[in-house]
Amino acid sequence: MKRTAFFISDGTGITAETLGQSLLTQFENIQFTKRLRPYVDTIEKARNMVQQINAAAEQDGARPIIFDTVVNKEIREELAKANAFMIDIFSSFLAPLEQELGDGSSYSVGKSHSIQHNAHYKDRIDAVHFAMDNDDGARTHYYNEADIILVGVSRCGKTPSCLYMALQYGIRAANYPLTEDDMERLQLPAALKQHKHKLFGLTIDPDRLASIRNERRPNSRYASFAQCEFEVREVENLFRRENIDFINSTHFSVEEISAKILVQMGIERRLK
Repeated sequence: MKRTAFFISDGTGITAETLGQSLLTQFENIQFTKRLRPYVDTIEKARNMVQQINAAAEQDGARPIIFDTVVNKEIREELAKANAFMIDIFSSFLAPLEQELGDGSSYSVGKSHSIQHNAHYKDRIDAVHFAMDNDDGARTHYYNEADIILVGVSRCGKTPSCLYMALQYGIRAANYPLTEDDMERLQLPAALKQHKHKLFGLTIDPDRLASIRNERRPNSRYASFAQCEFEVREVENLFRRENIDFINSTHFSVEEISAKILVQMGIERRLK
């Protein structure tokens, strides 16, 4: 079965898409065509959206699903004219909250993702810059400012995990690749020893690592299964010997990896 899903907002659409995507993943037998439509903030744009939605309904032979976080009542009423099943996220949750809190919502557009109302916006940007500046062991002399330092073999997911933790949680995350030389010495590099309490390891299945490395350097020793198996085995032995917590990243998304790391390390997110 095929259905179209629209994520519609008069702001960025991040909230509508995040919640909508989470709900749709529960329906594995349905193939969804997903369409993000941010900044639908005028009646004219809403009417155009209705045309798009009705066209999708005709093409699919089934009503599209709409997840919306539109604040303006008139725009919502216009969207409701479409041939679709509409889930109004704000109305579903704000009314019960207003009743519980005994206070009315401001019904302001885009407050959760705006700069002026987010006191932690600078923290987020600073954390991203920190992750980029301290990627791949480039600048170890700033590790005293890090909340966490990810270690592991090359191409096991350290960089995307650091960037995600920075952007999503405001965590200052650095990463350091363990090389063949480090494995031959059977000990942590000197730059990491004094920050051992901040270290967290990532590992990966050798066959998956070989596949990733082959995309970067095809048919090289670096990408061979034998080399990948050796590096993974030795790094995991190093983690156990040094009592460094680690997880296998093979079957986890970057979101799952980041959440597991913060839980295991007991690190609180900076962005609340």
